[in-house]
Parts: sequence; C-alpha cells; structure tokens
Amino acid sequence: MLLAGPLAWAQLPDEYVLYLELVVNEMSTERIVPVTYRAGHYYIDSDELRAVGVPLDDALSGPQDLAGIDGLQSEYQQELQQLKLTLPSAWLPTQTVGRTQVYEGVEAQSSFGALLNYDFYYSDSDQGSRLLNGWLEQRLFGGMGRLSNTGVYRHAFSGNPAQGDGYLRYDTFWRYNDQPRMVSYAAGDLVTGALTWNRAVRIGGVQVSRNFSLRPDLITYPLPSFSGDAAVPTSVDLLINNSRVSSQMLNPGPFTISSVPFVSGAGSATVVTTDALGRQVATEVPFYVTNTLLQKGLYDYSLSAGKLRRDYGLESFSYGSQAASGTFRYGVSDGFTLESHAESGDDLRLGGLGGTFALGTWGTLGSSVSYSQHAGQRGQQLSLGYSYYSSLFGLAMQRVQRDEAYADLSVISALQNSRGISTLAKTTDQVTLSLNPRRIGNLGIGYFSTQMQDGTRSRLVNLSWSRSLPGSSTLFVSLNREIGQPGYSALLQWMIPFDLRSTLSVAMERDRNGGYRQRSNFGRSAPSEGGVGYNLAYAAGNGDPYTQADMTWRARHAQYQAGVYDDAGRRTYWGDVSGSVVAMGGGLYASNRIDDAFVLVSTDGQAGVPVSFEHQRLGETNARGHLLVPWVPSYYPGQYAIDPLDLPANIRTPEVERSIAVHEGSGAILEFQLRQVVAASIVLVDSRGEVLPRGSQVRLQSSERQATVGWDGLVYFEGLEKSNTLQVALPDGGQCTAAFELDNLSDEIALVGPLPCR
Repeated sequence: MLLAGPLAWAQLPDEYVLYLELVVNEMSTERIVPVTYRAGHYYIDSDELRAVGVPLDDALSGPQDLAGIDGLQSEYQQELQQLKLTLPSAWLPTQTVGRTQVYEGVEAQSSFGALLNYDFYYSDSDQGSRLLNGWLEQRLFGGMGRLSNTGVYRHAFSGNPAQGDGYLRYDTFWRYNDQPRMVSYAAGDLVTGALTWNRAVRIGGVQVSRNFSLRPDLITYPLPSFSGDAAVPTSVDLLINNSRVSSQMLNPGPFTISSVPFVSGAGSATVVTTDALGRQVATEVPFYVTNTLLQKGLYDYSLSAGKLRRDYGLESFSYGSQAASGTFRYGVSDGFTLESHAESGDDLRLGGLGGTFALGTWGTLGSSVSYSQHAGQRGQQLSLGYSYYSSLFGLAMQRVQRDEAYADLSVISALQNSRGISTLAKTTDQVTLSLNPRRIGNLGIGYFSTQMQDGTRSRLVNLSWSRSLPGSSTLFVSLNREIGQPGYSALLQWMIPFDLRSTLSVAMERDRNGGYRQRSNFGRSAPSEGGVGYNLAYAAGNGDPYTQADMTWRARHAQYQAGVYDDAGRRTYWGDVSGSVVAMGGGLYASNRIDDAFVLVSTDGQAGVPVSFEHQRLGETNARGHLLVPWVPSYYPGQYAIDPLDLPANIRTPEVERSIAVHEGSGAILEFQLRQVVAASIVLVDSRGEVLPRGSQVRLQSSERQATVGWDGLVYFEGLEKSNTLQVALPDGGQCTAAFELDNLSDEIALVGPLPCR
C-alpha cells in the first residue's frame, strides 16, 4: 500500500531520488537510504531491504519495487522525511529476553593450605563414668583438589571398661572438581550415585560424576517461557503470582520471555504489554516448575567402582567384594527426563530404566523398572510415583514393588556386614498431602506402608497441623498411629519467639501407651558474629523428671559449650570445644569450625582494617593484616570490601571491593593491595618569598613525574624519596629549582614550605 503526502505531483518530474529515514514497524532503523520514486512507485536497493528484515530471494539485486513485495506495506511521510515500512511479524527475528541464570558465574579459586577441624566432647557422670570423644578432620587443599580424612577418638577415663577406645576412621578421600566441565573426580571412601528408585552404598574406590553444584548460577531444570507478538515497540512486564519479576523494552516482532521464577510447583504468570500510546494487554499463563526434570539436552551421571565398605562406623579398614555402579539422566525434552541405572557386584548384575514425565500443569509422573540376577535367581522391581505442588496444597505418592529374588548392592553390602537386613521390602507405599489454607494454618497428612518378603507389614499414619498466632508465635500439633497396633502418640507444642535469638517452647506429649509428659525449653542462640547463648529445659510427667542447663560462647577462634543435665537423679556434667586450625599463606589461624569453604582476607600487613562481606561487617584484620572468614558457601561469588577511611593518609589501594568464589572444602587468599606512598604538599615561593604563579609546570627530577602549581603556590607529589629536587618551568619562560628533605618512614602526608625556588 502506497500513500503519499500532499505533493503537487504535476510539478515534479516522473522520476526522482529521495534520501529518507527508514522506519520499520514504528521503530527507527537510524538508516538514511536513497529511495527512487518512479511512476507512482517507490524503489529501494535489495541490500537495504534485507538489512531491515525483508526476506528477498538471493537472486534479486538492485532496486526493488515496494509495491511488488507481498506482505510489505509502506508510507511516505514528507514532513518527517521518513519512509515507514510495516513488516509482517513472521519476517522479524524472535527476541528472547529474561534471565536464565541466578547470577553471573565466577571461576572458583583455591590456595594451597591445610586445615584441622576438631570437636571434643567431655562428660563426667556422678555414676562414675568419665568419657572423652573427639571428632577430627584433616584436610589438604590446593589447585589439585582436596584430600580429607575424618574420624573419631574415644577414651574412657573411668567407669565401665572402655569399649572401642582409640581412634576410629570414617572416610578418607581425594576429590577434584573441574568447574568449567561440571565434573568431579574422586578416589577413596565414597557414596555411589542414586536415583529416587535405587539405593546408594558406601565403597572404597574411584568415582567420576557430573556435579551441577559447581555452577550454582546455572538453572538445570526447565524454565517456563512465555511468548507473544509486538506489532510496535513495546514494554513488557512479567508478573509471577502477582509479583513483578522483570520489565523489558521490546522491538517489534515475536518475543519469548524466559525467567527464573523463585517458586516451585504450580504458578501463574501474567504478561503485560504496553505500547507507546499506553495501551495495555494482559495475558495470564499457568505454569509448573520442578527440579526433578532436566532441561532438554542436559545430562547427569555418576560412575563408581571399587570395594564395598563393611562395618562403617565400627571398623576403620574393612572392605568387602568388588562393586560397580552407574546412574545416568538425560533431558530428552523439557517434559521428559530419561533415567537409567546399573550395578555389578558379587555374583550380581542389575539394570534399570525409568523416567520422569511432566503432565503439563498437573505435576510430574515418575516410573521405573529394574531387573537383577543374583545367586542364580532373577528379580524385578517396579516403581511408580506422582507429585504435584502448589501454593495451596501438595500431593506426593510413590509405590515400589519387588519380588523376593530382587537384589542390589545394598543387599550384598548387608550380607557382608556384621549387622543389617539382607533382604529388601516387598512393597513400600508412601502418600503425603499438605494443605495450606491461609486462614486455618498448614495441615499435613502422611501414610507410610512397608511389607517385608515374609509377609510382615507396618503401616503408619501421621497428621500434623501448624498455625502462626499473634505475636509471631506458632502452634504445632502432630498425631502418629501405627495401624494394627494399639494406642497412638501425639504432640502439642507452642513456640514463642521473643526476638531473633530467643525462643520459649512448651509442649505436651503423649506416648502410645497413654502416658503424658510436659516439656518446656527456653533458649537463646549465640550470635554468629560472636557472643553468648544458653539453653534451659525441663520435662516431667510420665516417667522420671529431666532437667538441663547449658551455655554456649562463640568466640572468634573457637566455640565453647558447657552444661549439666539430670535424668532421673543421674547427673552428668559435660563440656565441648569445637573449631578449626588453618595453615595457609605462611601463617597459622584459629577459627570456628569450617564445614565448607573459607576466605583469608589480606590487607598487605595493615592491621585494624575493617572487612565486610555482602555489606555486613565481619571484623578487623589482625596484626599481620589478615582476617579469616570461616563460613563461605563454596562456588558462590561473595563480595568482600574493606573500609580505607581509617587508614593513614599516605596508604593507597587500587580497589576496595572484590568478588571471589572458592572451591568446595578449600580456602583462598583474597589480597587487597595496599601500598604506602611517600607524599607531600609543597608550597613553592620565589626568591622574594612570593608564591609561584598558577600554571607553573613542576617536574620531580628522580621520577620524571610532573604536576602543575595551583592556588597559593601549592603542588602535590607522590613517590618521593628522602632527598628530592623539583625543576619548575614558569609561565613567563623562566626556570628555577627547589630541593627538600623528607622523612620517608612517616605515616602522614608531609606539608613542605614555603620552599624557595631559585
């Protein structure tokens, strides 16, 4: 369609060239192109048309008649010197907007060092028993991963003969995390990978596995996406459950919004588009989000091989037969994740296949089938599960059914242990229902059933209800009953918080035999930054009375606890100390227990420098200019900052804020470079004592640094030495020289002068 402004066409030649701005679907392209007018038609070069999105045949070249292009509309606006083109939406590129990452990922670091975690518990009973238990972890870490060893030390000083006195090892392993590839390599004492329909076992061996936790910035499950079409430049707002999560400006054409909704389960998204005239269109789209699915094309796996661990927690070095295990998950589509599992061991072969299916906005369905062969017998396992969660209620159901001949590595491990059940249950059923009506509180119902191969069966029903009351207190009720058995157990509890750290709890309990017991507890937790906490408890009613009192002191270098409890007149005093000792960067540091990663902040030897993490003050650097942060989440790019306001005036730092991520179980040194400069403000005067004129150029002879004289003859220099010479070029062409001495060990910026320049 061709429209022209009110031109006096009879006065114009039949053909002429206009230089016009191209506007596509009301959006300027900022392109001025030659447009040929000929016999009532407009012609534009084919390359210019392709550049703005008009799909022309590759064989076409040269000027093209706009009226001859199907689907294209044009309008010449003389007063604006524009040629407006209206393209069908199908010709325009699809825009994808929104966040698909929680935050920007950062490459994790690890410095070389060693760490000792300890937790010693001592008890002294008036029955004559005095015991010491100590949990210990030794850890080496660096660029090649980390080596860790854990265990407990037990010693009885008096009382009954010490059973198991000495050291008992738990786990020893080496692990290397390849963050860019999201792969973990491990050797030592490990736990095999598992899916929802198989069981993990402990082995001593090697393991290679996908590890998505190395990139917590990535979202591995399918994200809901919302599509639309913008005819003109448009702003689009995305609301998740009536809360705005993003706002974007869009070019004309189709668009897709992908966002990270911080909700799980069923939800509702509203896409609101607003054009330049303020006209709004709102579209509501339901969605369902679950982390049990993988995004299309993603895969997850775990491969393990070694020897089964025997008598874990009883023996330090006890291993059984060889075993291998592998799991694999693959996102075939955003709505279907394929799962598989295989095991091999002592006369055992096992293989299974399963999957998780998205049922639109109605939850997920999971199923699997496994076959095993052990001791000449073949067995089968079937599983079926369903789950649905929303803000109002949640439902989860699962059934696992096995025949008597079915076996896996957990059965082999139990047969080789000195304890444990060596057969799997015939059927297990689990149903949980949660209701969240806002006015009456939260209600939970659970049914759990297990039937063994010999026909014995246990069935448990659980009911729970909780509601927030005025004053931020919470009332909680639970009821448990085993079907087929007499009696039931119940709990009524009222929790009253006084502030963020103090809580009073009173409760009434009923056991399955009909006995009632009252409990009360008042506790105040120790602040994470350091301080004192305590706990008082009392119980009476059916059975013997029980009293307890303890105190916690969280210091900067360790945590100390002490207390006493009395159970039926048997009194026990106890004490506990826990913490860590770190060797790194040429120093030795004591801190509270380090369960994951940590950061050692260094300020180049400057003591007393305030350090903050995520805008929360942590403390000040010690005499060596160090501060250890013991509770850093691994792979999270934490933001650390120093406050230089109280530093000496001659201390300079290129940056006061840095972000760093640390490998799992490791530590990293974060250095803030602080340098001391010898600086001075110098007042230059001439031989008559008058200040040198503004604009005089001054050069420091030792370093060729230059500066300009300002008001009152003042000039400033850094990088000075004990003896310094200045050469000055005056505005009138004259020159002079000035020399002075400085105390280069001073912490202050010196004020020199008036200094004669001759």
